Order: sequence, then C-alpha cells, then structure tokens
Amino acid sequence: MTARDTDLTAAIARVVEARRGETLRLLQDFVRVPCVTGDEGAVQEVVAAAFAESRLAVERVSATPEGIAPYHDHVGEETRFANRPNIVGIRRGAGGGRSILLNGHVDTVEVGDPATWTRDPLGGEIVGDRLYGRGACDMKGGIVSFIAALETLDALGIRLRGDVTVAATVGEEDGGVGALAVILAGYRADAVLITEPTRLALVPAQGGSLVFRLTVPGRAAHAAVRDEGVSALEAFLPIFEDLRALERDRNATLDHPLYAAIANKVPINIGVVRAGNWASTVPESLVAEGRIGLIPGEEVAPFRAFIEERIFGVAAQNRWLVENPPTLEWFGGQFAPAEVPADAPICRAVMAAHERVTGAPPTVAGVPYGADMRLFIRLGEMPCVMYGAGDVNHAHRADEHISVPELLTATRTIAHLLIDWCGVAE
Repeated sequence: MTARDTDLTAAIARVVEARRGETLRLLQDFVRVPCVTGDEGAVQEVVAAAFAESRLAVERVSATPEGIAPYHDHVGEETRFANRPNIVGIRRGAGGGRSILLNGHVDTVEVGDPATWTRDPLGGEIVGDRLYGRGACDMKGGIVSFIAALETLDALGIRLRGDVTVAATVGEEDGGVGALAVILAGYRADAVLITEPTRLALVPAQGGSLVFRLTVPGRAAHAAVRDEGVSALEAFLPIFEDLRALERDRNATLDHPLYAAIANKVPINIGVVRAGNWASTVPESLVAEGRIGLIPGEEVAPFRAFIEERIFGVAAQNRWLVENPPTLEWFGGQFAPAEVPADAPICRAVMAAHERVTGAPPTVAGVPYGADMRLFIRLGEMPCVMYGAGDVNHAHRADEHISVPELLTATRTIAHLLIDWCGVAE
C-alpha cells in the first residue's frame, strides 16, 4: 500500500466517522416507515428523497403483470402491483471506468407480536452499538451503507470514472419481483453488489429455496367411529417423516466448498399445517406449506420433479392415497441457487476493499437462503455478489438490529470498492 493509499484510507475513515450521525439518522428514517412486502410505496418515497439528496438522478420502475408473466418460474406468482415502485438512482462517471450496480431491498417481513420485542419495532432506537427495528438488518442498513459511501466520496471531492447505479427494490421477501423489474427495464453494469447482511463476509454463492403447498385428502367421520373415516393428518405423517429423512440424506451427501461449514445447508421446513375443522371429526383434508433448500449446482425443474417423485412415492404406499392422490403446487418465492467464481474480478475487488479497511481478508462463504442475487446472475447475466453489515440471525425476529460499527465498516469498504472498481477521474 502506497502513502497515497494510506492517506486515502485514513481520509475515508475520518469522513465516515464524521458523518456517523447523518448515516444513523437516515437509517432511523427508513426503519420508522413500515414496509411489509406488498406495501412498500411509502418508504420508497423516503428512499427517493435520499437518493435525490445524494445527487443521484432518480428513476422509478414498476413491475407489471404482463412484464413478469414469462418469469413466474423465477419469482413465483404476484398479484400486487399498485404503488410498489422500485427506486433507481444513477451517478454518471467521467468515462473510461467499470460500472457497478448497488442493490438492496426495502421490503420486510411482519413485525410479529410487539410484546416479544424489548424495543419499539419501528423506533430505530440506538442502544450501545446497536440500532433496533424491523428492517434495520434486513436490509435497510445495507441501502444506507451504499448511500453513505457515495456521500463520503462526494465529501472528499472524488469523481468516479465508471457509472454507479443504485437500486432500492421491492418484493425480495416473496420472490424478487422488484429486482426482476429493474432487470427487465434494461439496467446493466459490469458487476452487481447486493448489501445483504452477511456479517461482512463475501458471499459469491447463494442457496435456492422453493415454496410448495401439499394437499392431502382424507374422509370425514364422527370421532366416535373414527375408523369409518380416513385421517388426512395420519396420511400426511409418513410424507412428513420422509421429508425429514430426505433433509438428513441431502446434508450428508451434497458437497460444495463454500457450504462445508453450514450444518444444515439444504433445510426442509414445513411452516404451515391446516387440517380439520372440528375436534370430534376426522379431518377430511390437510394442507401443508413448506420450503425446500437447494445449493448451487442444482437446477429448479429437475429438482421439482425429484421432490414430486419422492412425495408421490411415499403416497403410493398408502392404499387410500393411491385412490385419492395428494396434490402438490409450487407457489410464492421460487429462488434458484446461483454463484459466481470465487476469483471473479468483483470478488477480488470486494476482498481487496475489505482488507484495506480492516487489515484482513473477509470470510468467503455461501449462504443457504435465497436472494435477488440469482436474478442478476441468471436473468441479468451480470456477475453479482453479496457483502454487507448485519447478521441474518438477527433478521425476521424480535429485536432485529444492526451493529453500528459493522455498518460504518461496510460503508468504508464500499467507498474503497467504488474507487478501485470504477476508477477515479483525475
């Protein structure tokens, strides 16, 4: 590292620290606007104002039923389109540098029972080194980190050679319709960075996840003569147990170097079960909804066929289900796995930027969950990685929070990445 590099690193650190209050206030502004998937319109106005204040040319892009119709296998079915703009900001470079697209999603899951929180779920309260609130970690903090990085470069008078596009997208938690809309609108760059909460690890590989609905028929009868009926619940149990066995088998046999440290790299979860409508009646139907994980290297269509064969193979051992077969549907979020080579140029650039800030290279790992990364890789045909502040273990739960020091470290790293990747105009 040259003396000039050392001076620049110190200057970026000083500006990021000096702007700490502004950065945290912006994240608080974002957190205080509820934006559960499907209802992102209000927060996007706040985001658009922040982009404009950062001297970005602001554009709005919305998904349409016609536009996404050919892509249901990628994002699932979507019925909500009104007041769900994706906010895109553009900073044109001086020319001659590589371009980059910085992405984050604004939508969140529900708060849940507020009584389980010790902090206001929409308060943005700062306690010690943590900022609390739904979406603080997943992933409004990530959006704030790249806004703050751009403002840091502005404060230092640094103009980039390559173009920078930033995109705050909707609908990631349920399939990625927002990122798809941005891709279909033609936004492209030489690389994409998604600032998902990775605990400052570089993530060049994301798992996939497929959501399904299984309906198992039964035959109702009075509980006093329950043997005259067929319990849909009892018919489902062998299928459930086989899915558990399948999860164990897949974890024992599937191999990927970036997933070696993950104990359950391909989880199978049954999240919803509905059966029966009366305590003294044999349930005549059961509906189970679940999520099945994939790792990079697995493809959606053959994997669906494999799961269908597995489930119906178990059903074939039950005489009732042979005559009254269950039905299996794929719906909601359909996340294919995706990856880029760990030595891709964008990976090397993120690693170098992180090491310049922290003094050590980042952890490089895959993640077992789905994200918009796969859309930018598979449909946008752009190399894409994830790197950001926050721990996904703190997301989707009570007392969600983000580490303030991590947020500022991510901001510094992104500032260095932009300089190294896009180049600086003299």
